[in-house]
Amino acid sequence: MSKRFNRRSRSAVIPVAAASALVAGAALTGCGQQRDSSVYTVLNSSTDETYHRWDAQAMARCGKQLGVTVEQQSVPAAQVMTKALRMASSKSLPHIVQFDASEMPTFAEAGGLIDLRTLGLGTEDIPQGIVNFGSYKGTYYGAARSVNTLALFYNKDVLDQAGLQVPATWAELRQTAKELTRGKRYGLALSAGGAEDGVFQFTPFMWSNGGDETRLDGPKVVEALDYWKSLLKDGSLSKSTVGWTQADVNDQFMAGNAAMMINGPWQVETLNTRKSLHWGIARIPVPKAGEKSVGPLGGAVLTVPNTGDERRERMAGKIVACLSSEREQLTYARNSWMVPANEKAAAAWRKQVPELDALADQVAAARSRTAELGAGWSGVSLALQSAFQAALTGQSSQAALQRAQQRATSGN
Repeated sequence: MSKRFNRRSRSAVIPVAAASALVAGAALTGCGQQRDSSVYTVLNSSTDETYHRWDAQAMARCGKQLGVTVEQQSVPAAQVMTKALRMASSKSLPHIVQFDASEMPTFAEAGGLIDLRTLGLGTEDIPQGIVNFGSYKGTYYGAARSVNTLALFYNKDVLDQAGLQVPATWAELRQTAKELTRGKRYGLALSAGGAEDGVFQFTPFMWSNGGDETRLDGPKVVEALDYWKSLLKDGSLSKSTVGWTQADVNDQFMAGNAAMMINGPWQVETLNTRKSLHWGIARIPVPKAGEKSVGPLGGAVLTVPNTGDERRERMAGKIVACLSSEREQLTYARNSWMVPANEKAAAAWRKQVPELDALADQVAAARSRTAELGAGWSGVSLALQSAFQAALTGQSSQAALQRAQQRATSGN
């Protein structure tokens, strides 16, 4: 995660029952400690200096507009959920929490969040997929400022020198990666590590192939994992891929150790520091020509915790509305290279960063990881992480995914 999603992808896996018990102590009881009535706090994971600064500037603009002071309390991404739960149990919840969207359902399931529509936030200019991204069981709890997904990044010079086109299908990707693997350079780099990074990167292969997280041992999911194994067997992937994060993948690509990589826009700022690296971006290849490339929506959503203080909840809603407004979304997206959630802002963004147009197309077809299972996604994620480690180090995909399905349904 050391860029935006890479810092966010390691979700804290906390049982819903435990979350419910902690949140119950905070809901409808108000805040346990007195705070300046004109100061509003946002808990987020903007520990990176640049993101912290951008968020501070946005909060200052919105605070000035609304006549309040908005401050951020930033902790590492993996600590946001646990921090929020501890604060709930001590009745000291912040007024706004920015959750990774994959974690938000756990807090919502526990009854800890306010329906943003009741606070005046509308969704008319937001694509339905992104509305779903911030919703749980049909209730809109989280407003996204920007979203991201994965794409295929490629080294233009390496492909040109080899006389190869950018691959669009699995067969083309496998052949191209094989031809580009030379010496210390692998044809492709991706993250198959035992964390949410690897699961995030597997979903485009699983979903584009027709697989589904409700049946991890289904034939389409097995085929997708077998495809990863074929790349490893070809020597097109490094054996170290089972331990790489998305940040590691980007490091390999920038160092010239990979001709292509699966990654996201949070890496663009770093990529652009290497002036000699001429990179391009394309949709992730699909099993067969003409099929839709379906990737995962990533990013965070702004939520308003249920504290029972309706006056402050209403103001928190106004702050969320300001931070997720069309103007603020466009500013934030230009800084972070993410895609604005608002359709009008996204259209303006496409014109300003045409080199990332393929990413906007990929976002249009992307889906939320928690859309099918809600708070149950965390168990599936853990099961898949174990399956990758087993299958890519020798076990059959079928056996690894059968065990994953058992783990996901039994919790063991």
